Amino acid sequence: MIKKTKVPHTYVIVFFIILLAAVLTWIVPPGKYVRISKEDDGKNATELQFFFKDQLPEHYRNEFRSAPQTWQVFSALFKGFVKQSNIIIFILMIGGAFWIMNQSRAIDAGIFAFLKFTRKIGRNRVLEYLGVDNVVIVLIMTMFSAFGAIFGMSEETIAFAIILVPLAISMGYDSIVGVCLVYVAAHLGFAGAILNPFTIGIAQGLSDIPLFSGIEYRIFAWVIINLVGFYYVLRYVRKIKRNPLSSSVWEEDAYWRNHAAAGIADIQYYTPRVAWIVYGAILSALIVFSVLYPVSELTIGNSSMRLAIIPLSTLIFAITGFISLRQTVHYFILLLLGFTILYLIIGVMAYGWYVMEIATLFLVMGISSGLAISKSADEIAKLFLEGVNDIMSAAVIVGLAGGIIVILEDGGTIDPILFYLSQALGNFGDVASVGIMYGIQTVLNIVIPSGSAKAAITMPIMAPFSDLIGVSRQATVVAFQFGDGFTNMITPTSGVLIAVLGVARVPYHKWVKWVWPLILILIVLGFLLLIPTVTMKLNGF
Repeated sequence: MIKKTKVPHTYVIVFFIILLAAVLTWIVPPGKYVRISKEDDGKNATELQFFFKDQLPEHYRNEFRSAPQTWQVFSALFKGFVKQSNIIIFILMIGGAFWIMNQSRAIDAGIFAFLKFTRKIGRNRVLEYLGVDNVVIVLIMTMFSAFGAIFGMSEETIAFAIILVPLAISMGYDSIVGVCLVYVAAHLGFAGAILNPFTIGIAQGLSDIPLFSGIEYRIFAWVIINLVGFYYVLRYVRKIKRNPLSSSVWEEDAYWRNHAAAGIADIQYYTPRVAWIVYGAILSALIVFSVLYPVSELTIGNSSMRLAIIPLSTLIFAITGFISLRQTVHYFILLLLGFTILYLIIGVMAYGWYVMEIATLFLVMGISSGLAISKSADEIAKLFLEGVNDIMSAAVIVGLAGGIIVILEDGGTIDPILFYLSQALGNFGDVASVGIMYGIQTVLNIVIPSGSAKAAITMPIMAPFSDLIGVSRQATVVAFQFGDGFTNMITPTSGVLIAVLGVARVPYHKWVKWVWPLILILIVLGFLLLIPTVTMKLNGF
């Protein structure tokens, strides 16, 4: 009898990657890219140049601290928690807030109503032929893909995973499908970015080309990437629907199935008097904000529009909140969740919100939900701590993964890796050259998962080099865009990926086994989509 190989715990896998990063700091000579001032045609300019440690100008050499990493593999765990502290706190606050909300069983009621609705519309001949579940999945994924393509949704997917994983389980699928609905969809959009200011905006700005130019081809690429990604997910959905036991996370999903089995149909629908007080307090606060912010400037890519979105949403809340409370407090709490998501979008697009503001927004939602179901302050605090404890493992793994980047940074290894990879660009043809650029960006995304940071480091090098070899700077930006996007779905250095998997309770090694064929397909697809950028005359290229 063949003994089944035991896969190490995710924490162990991450620690071994930290050890590998430490080994690299002994092999790769340390160095740094620095900005050097120079005069060009009588004008002062700066140029990004690479220096090995012993070649650095004295000023930079005194500031540059790097050394081969040894015992630091242990201190990197501490530093990793510090480095990823914003994501860790975000996860804990979201977990606590949703635990309070879950006590009301509002999400159970919402899922029950949603499944009842899908069964009803499933009688339609067209939907019956297409499969109502397939239509729902495609619509949800398209929405999150658009969010990723337009404003770079990434960290926000952590909060949505808590909602969509239970939904996927209730529909008869598994937690991997739940992760696909939000995280994979958002990062398909992130890779096929159309107006993402954090990747396209920075990369094009550093390349001295008009912001968001060449949008026509990027829209085409976004559609193709989505079609391929959605098809891959739908094939898996069909497989799990036929045989749920074929899921590699069947055992892990027992947690979600047990929650779903608590009995959705026996929910007691009611509206306590205190829920009306909560409604009045929230409405009063929204009226105040409507006065303070009567008009908001929503930014989408390089365009913006001024709308009275907060006063309008306040009016809608006043009407729908009253109607929902007349039915049951569960629908009111779902309405709170819906408006939380709405204000998340407004905050990101109009006011530059990030994880602190988003976490605060969800915390207010959680406390309001607890008060609406007549929970005391002590009970709400206890529920919050239970939620924090429940999601703690997801927060811890994010901190551990942050240690990988800490080791590479402290060893002065990241910039030399970039330098050596850039030297691989030689006298090749246009297609080969842009392909090598794409390969470099893809590899770099493993050690520099931040798209904006990678753009700041690579584009000042890649853009001038593209001029020398006759490749348009726009094609170089697309190579960066694809290289930055696809591997976000597999790299262990991505704190967001690790956090979403932790929330969904999907072991990292099982996720890798499921997702690597998709990543390989997308990488090949990315190269094929790059070929027209150097062989055809495209608008903006």
